[in-house]
Amino acid sequence: MGLTEFLATYITAFIEKTGYVSVFILMTMESMIFPIPSEAVMPFAGFNIAAGKFTWWGVLVASTLGSIAGSFISYYIGAYGGKPFINKFGKYFLLDKDDLTFTERFFARFGEITIFICRFIPIVRHLISLPAGIARMNIVRFGIFTIIGATMWNMFLAWAGFTLKKNWELVMRYSKVVDIVVIVVLMAAVAYFVYRHLAKHRRGKSNAKRKR
Repeated sequence: MGLTEFLATYITAFIEKTGYVSVFILMTMESMIFPIPSEAVMPFAGFNIAAGKFTWWGVLVASTLGSIAGSFISYYIGAYGGKPFINKFGKYFLLDKDDLTFTERFFARFGEITIFICRFIPIVRHLISLPAGIARMNIVRFGIFTIIGATMWNMFLAWAGFTLKKNWELVMRYSKVVDIVVIVVLMAAVAYFVYRHLAKHRRGKSNAKRKR
């Protein structure tokens, strides 16, 4: 069994056994500051739709409610905890302050529409609810933009997984090539994470020297 088949088989099986509850919980975490990408959840929910284990409506409701719950939790963390809370506890969720700063500037520049736009942008989608809360964005508009953006993105990923599963025999014909691509992507992600960590560490040392 190749890497691609292994991941697809076991992640799909996990989501199938835990049901819509896992989709809801994982998407709640994804919409908060936990480093869980929707790309690692929703396509496999789509796999289960293709296998007849899930329904489109069930996946839509579970994923959308999860995204809404996570986004509102982050909103209220930003509104009532603000930057002090994030600076103190963000490290426990692998929250990068540079990413948060970028997200805040993005929100300040483009306004409330960023709540919709950022549902389609990796990393930023995990954080965008925080500056919305800090800015005390109108809660109704926040909810509307979140629901529309999250539903579109979640169901696109589910549809991608559904389509992939329907053409699984074709995918397996080129499994070796797919495995190589997956491995390269994973290695690039790890390398990027290490680079960011080292760069941040160097900046911290440089700032400490300047203060002396």
